[in-house]
Order: sequence, then C-alpha cells, then structure tokens
Amino acid sequence: MKKSLPVLETSWRESSILPDGSRKRIVPLTIDGRFATARKFVFAVLVAILVALPWVKIAGNPAVFLDIPARRFFLFGATFNAQDAALVVLLFFAVALTLVVATSLLGRAFCGWACPQTVFLEGLFRPFEQKILGTIADRKRREGLHGPTANRGRTILLHAIWIVLATFVAHVFVSYFVSIPKLFQMVRTNPSAHPEAFLWMSAVTAAFYGNFSRFREQTCLVVCPYGRLQAVLVDDDSLVVGYDATRGEPRGKAVAKASHAAPDAAEESGPASKGACVDCGRCVAVCPTGIDIRNGLQLDCVACSACIDACDDVMDRLKQPRGLIRYDSLNGLAGRAKRVLRPRLALYAVATIALITATTFATRRHHSFEANLLRNTGTPYFSDGKDVVNGFELHVVNKGASATDYAVAGDDPRFTFVVPISTPHLEGGADVRVPVMVRAPKGTLTGEKFHLKISNASGESVPIEASFLGPAAGESIR
Repeated sequence: MKKSLPVLETSWRESSILPDGSRKRIVPLTIDGRFATARKFVFAVLVAILVALPWVKIAGNPAVFLDIPARRFFLFGATFNAQDAALVVLLFFAVALTLVVATSLLGRAFCGWACPQTVFLEGLFRPFEQKILGTIADRKRREGLHGPTANRGRTILLHAIWIVLATFVAHVFVSYFVSIPKLFQMVRTNPSAHPEAFLWMSAVTAAFYGNFSRFREQTCLVVCPYGRLQAVLVDDDSLVVGYDATRGEPRGKAVAKASHAAPDAAEESGPASKGACVDCGRCVAVCPTGIDIRNGLQLDCVACSACIDACDDVMDRLKQPRGLIRYDSLNGLAGRAKRVLRPRLALYAVATIALITATTFATRRHHSFEANLLRNTGTPYFSDGKDVVNGFELHVVNKGASATDYAVAGDDPRFTFVVPISTPHLEGGADVRVPVMVRAPKGTLTGEKFHLKISNASGESVPIEASFLGPAAGESIR
C-alpha cells in the first residue's frame, strides 16, 4: 500500500489509536449510498430541531429552556423548579433506560444516527472539509504539483469556516440556558456588559472548534462512556453493523483467486467457490473511526453504516448481491436463528415501563406552584385564655413564568383561620411567605388534622394537611 494514502493503512489496525498510544488522524473517504442519503436527511432534521427548540414556544415559554440562575426548567410546556428535583431525576432515568432498551435492540444506532457529536461532525463540519480539501489523495496531488504549501490557503479558509460553525453551534447551545431574546440582547451589546456569558460563549466555541476540527472520533472512543457500555448492553441478537465472514472469506482479488485453479475448474466452480470480499479496503477507508469491520464487532464501531454503502457499491460493480456488510445481529451473521424477545430485553423493558409509568404518574400530579406549611419555631402553641392558637408560615412558590394571583383559605369549619395575606400576587418564579394562625377552643381538637387550600387563578389547587397541637385534657398551659 502506498504511504501517500495513509487512510487505507487502517486496514491493518483496530482503530485510530495506535499500539503505542499515539493517534493517527482519520480522514475518511466520501461515500454515497442509500444509508448516506438517509443520514443526511436525518442530520438535517435533527439540526433543524436543535436550532428551533429555543425558538418554539409552548404555553408561552420556550420548548426547552434551562434557566439555571432562576433554578427553573421549561420542558415542552411543563415547568420544573428546585422543588421538582426528584421528578427531574425520574425523567433522566426514564430517558436513560429507554436508551438502554434501544441499545439492546438496535446496538449503537443512536451513536451513528442521532448523537449530537455525530450530527454536527458529519452533518456540518466534515462536509466542508471534504468540499474544500478533498481526500488525502487530492491533498497529496496538490502538494506534488505546487509544493508543500499548496493546501495552506484552503486550510486557512476551512478553519475560518470551522470557527464560524463552532460559534454558531455554541450560540445554539447557550440559547438553551439564556433564552433567545436575552441571547440577541447579549450579541448586540458590549461583552463587558455580560462578561460571564461572554466567557462561557468563548469557552464553548473553543471547545466545539477543538472537538470538531481536531479531537473528533476521540470523543467517541475515549471520552464518551456510552460506547464503553456497549459491551454490556449488546448481545448476539442486537442489531449491529457486521461483516458476513461465511460469505466473504477467503478474501482476495477475484483474478488472483481464479488463477490458482485450472481454467476449467475455475469455470465450473464459479463465484460461489471463492469469498465475496475482494479485499479492496474501501470499508476501512470510509470508516470515521478507522476500524476494519471485517475483524468483527468492536467497541470503536459507531454503527454509522458508511462501510455498508461502500461494500454495496463494490458488490454492485462486481454484479454480486449486496449485504456482505450489513445491519444484522451476530446470530444472523453467523447463520443462526435470531430472537427479538429475550430475557435481557424483557428485564430492560419491564424496568423501563415501570419507570415511565412512575414518571408519568408523578408528572400528572405536578402542579404549576408549590405550597408548604411550616410550623413556627419555638413554642408550638399558646393560649389566649379561651382558644389554643397554632402559628404557621405558608410558603408559596410560583413555578410558572407568568404572574398569577393565589387564594389561601381554611378548608375545615371546626377551626378558625387567620390569614393576613389571603390573596397573594406572585410574579413568575417568585415566592412568598404568608403567616397563618389556626385557632380552636381549648381542649377540644388537640391532635386533630386540619386542611388548608391554596388555589391559583386558573383553578388549580393544592390541599395541605397538618396536625393541630394543644394541651391534653386537663393540662394547663404555662
């Protein structure tokens, strides 16, 4: 193999990480095909969704807005604040378990088709590189014709475009945390007016530029823990990208294979007597992580399907059936029966359904405001001679983004409720503490439960129950 085509030298190694720990830069060849076309469409849709989510409003709020300074999250019409931490954790684990089930079924399809790292790298950054610099062979050819600096101008232009793209992606990322109107306000004003946001923007831009221009596949191979979990989540029935060794071996050039046999024998045996793989190396040349899929399932494979398109193209040229490299399970590639339902998947599915059910139930009980009744510190009760009085503080938090009026009232005729601020008005995200006095005749309702009702202007209400404390029968109050 010529040294001028290092991208093809990956045929003899497992990934871009060399045995001595160093890294060989991967420049995959461009490939067209059914999966490449489908991925471009999926990438375009996902990029559009990622860009649009901060713009689209549901119930007057952005579809996704993580307002960390105010400790509020807006997710598709629902509002969560610090009091909803347990619910947010439930949502996180529900999504994580759903990904576990998807991985058990589809392998690393998420990595190759929907991961933001893949979407932005393959959908935005890599196409500009392939358009401006071309393949390794193109670059070497230009250097041979015009000298070592032949690609310098193109490289400078490419990095300028990458910086613009990194800045764009960074602004999209930051818009999820500062909102679109505030982001535009920041862009139009001097950075000294918002130094923290400017530093964050600069740091995120530098991180994205370094990641997508240089680090690239190392994010998947070294940093991302999901790829390491593949060994645990994937089994012999999971859908993976694999090489059909039974059909492909022994590999080698078609002419060379036929020359070892007598002409008549080669004619009689035909294509079925030799492996379908002609060892062209294209499956390795197009791989974004530099692996040879013919060596079997590997942790470095992100199931991007580029090798499938490359091999199908070769098979079409050779007038042979497609599918030498294909999406299939390890059992399917080995010619064994394939199972969809299996104990591991059933266990994952049951756990996921249970968690999604719990999350759905918790979300349905979620209110747009939070109310807690706290007993005053010190003496739990006192008497004015005739009645026993319990003192409380009602804490009301408006989780929504808009101002709302609330009504506080006792919901138990046996007690007398004194609420100085019975109709508090709260701005979005604000809270208020309302003193509440509960009275009852001495010695009559000690230990009984009473109810307090808090409602907002839209009719949503939260009932609160608490115990009334007082002296036991015949006990005096000092």
